[in-house]
Amino acid sequence: SWIEEEYPQEIDEQLTSFDSSVNAVKTMLEKLISISRNDQMQKLDPLDQAKLDLMSVYTLNSLFWMYLVTKGINPREHGIKQELERIRTYMNRVKEITDKKKAARLDKGAASRFLRNALYDPEEKEQKKAASKKSADTDSEAPHKKRPKQS
Repeated sequence: SWIEEEYPQEIDEQLTSFDSSVNAVKTMLEKLISISRNDQMQKLDPLDQAKLDLMSVYTLNSLFWMYLVTKGINPREHGIKQELERIRTYMNRVKEITDKKKAARLDKGAASRFLRNALYDPEEKEQKKAASKKSADTDSEAPHKKRPKQS
């Protein structure tokens, strides 16, 4: 066809890929928009609400970045660049909070083992062993009383 003759095949492949990506984004946005914001937020804890808000804002700003590119405007010289950086900063903060929350949950057992081992004193353990052995020896020298059978 006349369109294929006007530009190289590589560009045609890139445009086809871009078109399918745009359609995928459109489908996801339609799903997101079809659900009321209140319904979405009620099911989430505050941290997940923040994640959803940040993801939404980042997505919209990224789409605006792409829009500027299609209009021939350099987005790096536009205010959108600073806005995306600001959003990334908040996304990193949320990630840090999430990581700390996970780490706190995962490390309780490790922390108790660490403390137990750090407080471990081999000499003290030997003294306890010797004391218990001494009391066992003393007990064995004493006459044994028969215990009544338990029923």
